[in-house]
Amino acid sequence: MLFQVLSSLLLTLTAGASSALLPRVDTPAPFNSSLFKDLNVSRGLNYHYYAVPADTGKPTLLFLHGFPSTSYDWRHQVAFFQDKGYGLLVPDMLGYGGTSKPLDPQLYVSSLVTRDIIDILDAESIEQAVIVAHDWGSQTASRLANYFPERFLSYAFLAVGYFTPTSFATPYEENLNLSKAVLGYENFGYWDFFSSEGADQTILDHFDSFWDLFYTNDTTKTITDFSPLGAYEAFITNDTRIPPVDYVTPEERAIQMEAIRQGGLAAPLNWYKIVRGTLEGQDDKGIPQENALIHSPVFFGVALRDYVSVSAPTFLAGALVSSNSTVTVREYNSGHWVQMAFPDEVNGDLLQWIEGLGLDQGVHKFY
Repeated sequence: MLFQVLSSLLLTLTAGASSALLPRVDTPAPFNSSLFKDLNVSRGLNYHYYAVPADTGKPTLLFLHGFPSTSYDWRHQVAFFQDKGYGLLVPDMLGYGGTSKPLDPQLYVSSLVTRDIIDILDAESIEQAVIVAHDWGSQTASRLANYFPERFLSYAFLAVGYFTPTSFATPYEENLNLSKAVLGYENFGYWDFFSSEGADQTILDHFDSFWDLFYTNDTTKTITDFSPLGAYEAFITNDTRIPPVDYVTPEERAIQMEAIRQGGLAAPLNWYKIVRGTLEGQDDKGIPQENALIHSPVFFGVALRDYVSVSAPTFLAGALVSSNSTVTVREYNSGHWVQMAFPDEVNGDLLQWIEGLGLDQGVHKFY
């Protein structure tokens, strides 16, 4: 794939930052600390992930989180599905938690990250899995569908839907102008700050304010204080404080914040740098044209009050147009963090969807 040879060379230069993992404490219940694993994937990076073997006849679910997160984002889904005998693979994505944190943005392009995820499936002898993804995890899920469709039975996207192979072909500035013309504001203007030099330290210097706005009950504030160009940086550097969401307890917030603080934000912000610039758009040119269509069932959980991912209709249209299989849509009166805000509803809908696929008739492991 594009950048693969160069990335392999650059990996050697960034090894000090990528392989030296910071001390960590694995996340508490419902996670079982004995079920966390570490894998050195084929390109030499370490992935830390939670692995639960499936009961006979049950498929394995692969959960992919986004920014700024770790596998702990899926605590409600882990508790629900592991009790029902489903196999679980829940990695800390590249740059987060116990996984390597390379500082070179080129190491985060989808052709490389998707290969990492396949390495995890291979290590666990999982031939096929069901993907459940959120935020930037949905980007990785989309590219797994594009590069390795034979390895996945179905795809569930939460809040952020399917990214077509041309999603990042349009220059960032053009997309900003378009969103401002349609919405009245740039709904991805914060990408500019997140991809700027020194943003990681600025965020850590004003971490409570940053976290308040990411997890705000009043999601309309994302229209004024989060999304437009310059708004997020101004909000946090003024140390503005607003009431947090009520579905994340103070203890859970402390766990989430400490996991990000320990690892820093220099590595996670690379997920924005590759799409703010041209790296991901260029990398996506390597997607086989015949794989632009999703040939497996799709679930899309729409977060109706997520005004950052306000392009939900576009994501839905992309899923419908880009799938020649069934598309199941469920709506939640939620902001961005739908899997935490409405865990019972989301879990119930996912279970109904998965059970309706008849996956327990197949064999999803190899030896």
